Amino acid sequence: MKKQKKGHEWRHVENKKLVYTVYFVLRFSVVLMLIAQFFNQNYENVLLCILTLVLFMLPSAFERRLHIDLPDTLEIIILLFIYAAEILGEIQSYYTQFHSWDTMLHTMNGFLCAAIGFALVDILNREEKISLYLSPFFMAVTAFCFSMTIGVLWEFFEFSMDQWLLFDMQKDTVINTISTVNLDPSHGTTAVIVRGIQDVILVLEDGAQMPLGLGGYLDVGIVDTMKDLFVNFIGALVFSIIGYFYVKSRGKGNFATRFIPRLQRKPAAQAEKSQDIQKQETVSGKKPE
Repeated sequence: MKKQKKGHEWRHVENKKLVYTVYFVLRFSVVLMLIAQFFNQNYENVLLCILTLVLFMLPSAFERRLHIDLPDTLEIIILLFIYAAEILGEIQSYYTQFHSWDTMLHTMNGFLCAAIGFALVDILNREEKISLYLSPFFMAVTAFCFSMTIGVLWEFFEFSMDQWLLFDMQKDTVINTISTVNLDPSHGTTAVIVRGIQDVILVLEDGAQMPLGLGGYLDVGIVDTMKDLFVNFIGALVFSIIGYFYVKSRGKGNFATRFIPRLQRKPAAQAEKSQDIQKQETVSGKKPE
């Protein structure tokens, strides 16, 4: 087998026609959405569209700035993830129309963050200038912890926005059974279970009563938060297992490589030019002009 020249190991970021096609299609769609929301005078959604356009530029910006190569599959999924969360989820109200939409995105978030965490450790492991080496098992554990940390920080952000700006990012859940020590007649720690709740009536400051009519008790955020963390856990665990076997059998199979960013080396053309210059220096004994 012909040995691959240095510079050919990893593809240069400019050879991503499929990524650019997806990028421009999604960007064009967001621009159309922005114009429509502007004429509908829905300026909050206009800001969401602008935010989406900015987020679309981050993957390529990170590639150039950090000199990493995002695999096509990973970059396309990131772009689709942003579009699904901001445009479909928020503006098109998929979060409320499809109850599994948020669950799907949080699962994917756990999977992608584990891939990014795995890549960070893998790059450090393979960097000769850094005295760090982790076994495949500890690399998997580190990637898992990295993904879970990102998930927790995001839930902190949602909670903060709900408390300070009343956004309701932690979507509420209607339940029919509660268990609380606040209803203990002796004011102890015995949980009182209330089943079959069909409605909740709010009593306002002026004495007015407002039946919610939701068919149950309104749980404010906690069920949604724990569900999000659980599916993030599943996504992180799945990729950590995949990453473990990826390191154990380095060079075999290409599924994991579709999601793990890699340190970018010189493009092939630059590498070949550098080799030609070195050959000329060796033959002539001096640096060519």
